[in-house]
Amino acid sequence: MSLMPVGFVSHNAPLMALQPSKGLQLLRWGNTMVTPKSILVVSAHWVTSYPTLGSITSRSLMYDFFGFPEELYAIKYPAPGALEIADKVKSLIEFQFGRCEQEKTRAWDHGVWIPLMHMYPKADIPILQLSLPSDLSPKELFLLGETLSSLRHNGTLILCSGAITHNFQELDWEEKKPLPQWAAEFDQWIEETLVNWDMDELLKFQTVAPGFSTAHPTWEHFTPLLIAAGAANKESHEASFPITGFEYSSLSRRCIQFS
Repeated sequence: MSLMPVGFVSHNAPLMALQPSKGLQLLRWGNTMVTPKSILVVSAHWVTSYPTLGSITSRSLMYDFFGFPEELYAIKYPAPGALEIADKVKSLIEFQFGRCEQEKTRAWDHGVWIPLMHMYPKADIPILQLSLPSDLSPKELFLLGETLSSLRHNGTLILCSGAITHNFQELDWEEKKPLPQWAAEFDQWIEETLVNWDMDELLKFQTVAPGFSTAHPTWEHFTPLLIAAGAANKESHEASFPITGFEYSSLSRRCIQFS
């Protein structure tokens, strides 16, 4: 089977689930790739100390947000669980890091189902969620990606879900404010760093990325990118950007495909 790409998706605000024009961009992106046999998702909305695997069967969704329209809480995405890759993922992580937990009853959070409902609307591709391990350093998160990269040879799409900029205090929900300089500069830094495949620069994001502390007051929406880059690093050094732009003034919509 062809080597599967690796993806980083900016899942943005939950309202994207109800916005067909934005969903169409994700659908088009999904259609450009070979249909995966399974999808392994790392979401910013499940942070644990150690790497942990979620449900291996289809479950009700997690609506881990509040204050949005009622129709958002009625959405279903009954994709099957990716039982067939769970043992492989667990053994890869245990070999490299010594420990991989399981929470077999944990439902998929919105960092999983919102992008996937648009990318693969038939909900027929098996899904396995892996937590974002907070005890790992940036270099170790990159190594986690490298550890998982062999899954690409067996038809698994590794999809890391977060946001290129994520500061909800700076959002303009009415979209009347211009794009702030800090958001534009950080988004551009991401593009240049990945096009040049400067992984040393990427891993020094805390000190070299312009406006990082404003773009990411907390890290959980940024660090899935390190896992995605690591998963691509052994096989290919090419990054493209199927979706770009901003919404709500400063929330980057940039998505990344590592081929």
